[in-house]
Amino acid sequence: MISCLKGELFQKSQEKATLLVNGVGYEVFLSSASVEKLPQLGEEAFLYTYTHVREDALHLFGFADTDEKQMFLLLINVSGVGPKLALAILSGIRPADLARAIATKDIARLTGLSGVGKKTAERLCLDLKDKVGVIAGTAEEVPDFGAASQVEGGKEKDVISALVNLGYPQSRANIALAAMKRRFTPESLAEMPLQELIRETLRSLA
Repeated sequence: MISCLKGELFQKSQEKATLLVNGVGYEVFLSSASVEKLPQLGEEAFLYTYTHVREDALHLFGFADTDEKQMFLLLINVSGVGPKLALAILSGIRPADLARAIATKDIARLTGLSGVGKKTAERLCLDLKDKVGVIAGTAEEVPDFGAASQVEGGKEKDVISALVNLGYPQSRANIALAAMKRRFTPESLAEMPLQELIRETLRSLA
């Protein structure tokens, strides 16, 4: 599994880019939002990636940030939503706004996205309404998912990074962080040092 790439941006178009990494060119499919964040050709670029393997092909899908990748992974687990449709959806809406639309069952907003009909929109709400709140950076923006986040954005990302470095999958780290925040008052979270936040999040994994 190729989880990320860092190299020279060799080519880019509206839907994909090629990164040269140690002399090897990797073609990566991207949302329009991630394409817009790419540097100029010839400059160094970094992308989080997902490797999609089929019997007849191996494709790489890329993301400018972890929020987009996490939402992509949630989307492709919904019946009828493949990687290409997931990218098309993310080309039309930010992950935080998509999380909010799913959490509030905003069918009108969802059906306005490319490739999403009413049945697909309803499946997204049914399958993901209890999961979108744990996406890194969006939990504080989605209603009805426990305590509102009072952890500073930088600290929250540092907690997730620490758990990932310890070997935990990012999705599990996100869930643990959300569970930890429900155990404390907003005031306590705001005053808690980073190391204590990490310890308390690890307890949620136990």
